[in-house]
Amino acid sequence: MVSRMFRMETGVDKERFALLLARLQDSNNAASPVIRALRGTPQDREIPLAVWLMARTEGLVGGLAGHTWGRWLHVNHLWVSENHQGAGLGAQLLAEAERIAREERDCLNSRVETWDFQAPGFYRGQGYEVVSVIPDYPQGAKEFTLTKRLRLRLG
Repeated sequence: MVSRMFRMETGVDKERFALLLARLQDSNNAASPVIRALRGTPQDREIPLAVWLMARTEGLVGGLAGHTWGRWLHVNHLWVSENHQGAGLGAQLLAEAERIAREERDCLNSRVETWDFQAPGFYRGQGYEVVSVIPDYPQGAKEFTLTKRLRLRLG
């Protein structure tokens, strides 16, 4: 229970959200030398990354959308049209995103979240390892977090 000194409010407020993020960032910087060292470096910027697969007659038949941050590739979305599944296109999209992350953005690792009805087996087949499973997220499904080392850290 909140004491009488405080008032709890709900609702979306962009200014408060920005202040919340700034104060959280300050707290994280103070608590973590790793995060503090990351601040202000090129790896501190979250940079979008997308790879599209286009067919002459169908248009978009596959794509990967994610971002890089902290020398990690974050795969947010990967999709291949049902008509083209099983042809290795998902693996090619993922490999290209990993190449860009590794060679152009100096990333060391990759991560992805996927549900049990989506593609945990696909990602394992691409060298990813399960690092967590969240049951009933949402209820009746499991969410997997998988990671992959893109290259060894040097120095």
